[in-house]
Amino acid sequence: MTETARSEASPANLVARLRAAGCAFAEEEAQILLAAAADAVTLEQLVQRRVAGEPLEYVVGAVEFGGLRVSLMPRVFVPRQRSVLLVEIGAELAASAATIVDLCCGSGALGAVLATRLPGASIIAADIDPIATECAWVNLAGRGQVYLGDLFEALPQAMRGRIDLVVCNAPYVPTSAIAMMPPEARVHEPQATLDGGADGLDLLRRVAREAVPWMARSSHLVMEVGESQADTARQIFAAAGFAASIRRDDDRGAVAVVGTRDATDRA
Repeated sequence: MTETARSEASPANLVARLRAAGCAFAEEEAQILLAAAADAVTLEQLVQRRVAGEPLEYVVGAVEFGGLRVSLMPRVFVPRQRSVLLVEIGAELAASAATIVDLCCGSGALGAVLATRLPGASIIAADIDPIATECAWVNLAGRGQVYLGDLFEALPQAMRGRIDLVVCNAPYVPTSAIAMMPPEARVHEPQATLDGGADGLDLLRRVAREAVPWMARSSHLVMEVGESQADTARQIFAAAGFAASIRRDDDRGAVAVVGTRDATDRA
C-alpha cells in the first residue's frame, strides 16, 4: 500500500469522510467498514457506497441484531434495534418447544434470534417478497423454515390452530410520513416495507383479524407500533378477540402491542 492509500484508509480520514457525508456515528461506522474490507481497494469501494448514502448494513452485508450477526441483502428491510423488544417479549412468553412464526419476516432477524434463545422451538418465517425470503433462508439455515406468500396464506394449512407465538414487524409508517423519513430508508428500502397506509395500521388490522384461526388455544401475537398508534393498536387487537396490552422499552424507543389468546378462548 502506498503512503497516499495508507493515509486515505486511516481511521481518522475515514471518520472525516463519513462525518462530512452526514453519518451521525462516523467513528463506529469507520471501524465496521475497516473490519469488513479485505484490502484498501475494497475498503474504498465500501466507503464510496456509504458516502453516497447507501445504508451501512447493505454496504457490509450484515447487521448486529439481538446478539446475532444477521446477513442482509439490498432491497431487504434493515432490522432496527428497537425491534429487539419483540424478541425479548417472545422469548418471555413462548414455551421452549413452541411453534413460532416470524410474519412479514424480511431478513428473518426476529426468527433467527428467537431460534438462538429458544433452541427447542419450531421457527417458521414468511414474507410476500421473494428477495426477503431468500435472505431469511440464509439467516434461518438449519434453524427454521421459510415460506413465500401473503401473511398467513403463506403457511401450510396443517399449521392452522397450532401456532403458539406470532412476532410481526409489519410496516407501520403512515403513508404521508414516508417523505419525512431519512433518505437511507425511503430511497433504498422498498416502500412496501415501510408504508402502513393512511394511519400506519393497515397491515396490523389484517394480521389481527386473520390470526385467530391459526393460533393455538393459549398463544400470543406481538407486533411493533409507534407510540402514537399504541392505543388504537390495542383496540384493534381487542376487537379481534385478543386480551391486549402495550409494552414499552424507553431505552430503545420501542413500543409493542401484545395480544393473548387464553386456553378458554373460542375460535
